[in-house]
Amino acid sequence: MQFFLGIDGGGTGCRAAVADAAGVVLGRGEAGPANIASDPVGAARNILVAAEAAVAAAGGGEVVAAGLGLAGANAAGVAERLRDALPYRRMAVVTDGITAVKGALGAADGVVAALGTGSVFAVQRGGAIRQIGGRGLVLGDEASGAWIGRAVLSAALRAVDGFAPITPLLAGLVEEMGGPDGVVAFSLRARPADFAALAPRVVESGDPAAVSIMARAEADVVEAVQVLMGMDDLPLVFLGGLGTVFARRMGSRFRLRQPSGSALDGALMLAREAA
Repeated sequence: MQFFLGIDGGGTGCRAAVADAAGVVLGRGEAGPANIASDPVGAARNILVAAEAAVAAAGGGEVVAAGLGLAGANAAGVAERLRDALPYRRMAVVTDGITAVKGALGAADGVVAALGTGSVFAVQRGGAIRQIGGRGLVLGDEASGAWIGRAVLSAALRAVDGFAPITPLLAGLVEEMGGPDGVVAFSLRARPADFAALAPRVVESGDPAAVSIMARAEADVVEAVQVLMGMDDLPLVFLGGLGTVFARRMGSRFRLRQPSGSALDGALMLAREAA
């Protein structure tokens, strides 16, 4: 049997689905992280593991076209190198932000804010997609899980140095990591997903430091959405693990709507376009 393959790969994990020509999903698979900029070899391996699991779940067959939405795909040259590492003859590689928009909006106009381990924002008008952000933790990923995790550790070290009060949340993190040197050691080896693992403690906390970090994150989301909307009153869709958090915080400011589908649905749409 012949399949279309969709891949949704981010800093935390990789999901795959295979569908027939009618768009019916017949098999799914999962694997580890698939950020092709920070770990291209590991990402390619995990893409193949997830894809093979999806094909096996569908009873076996041939992938005729693949659509891949991947974190890090906007870094120079990485998409081309990935094509050489994968066996699919017809393949489209875009950022996970693009497939998120396709899945969430279909053909409709609107803005998408995808907030998970990383973050990306995009607007679709008349079928044309403009994306901003999504440039990784070093240069951006504002309001993402990784950004929040890094921000709380930075706040903890600044508090230790005397720039701000040492709140219970910050003191607890420094103690758990073995003091300021332990925090630094963690930061030097941590991947974005490791920073993001700290985010729930900030999001769910009423600690003054957490409140300040979340206020900054919310301001960054509002700014990105306003840049994309301009003067238009477009619907806004939140996606990702932190999407519901910001939807609750910002629901009164914008016209929210539920996504029509997932980033994986968008990747399957991309695969059919690539065939």
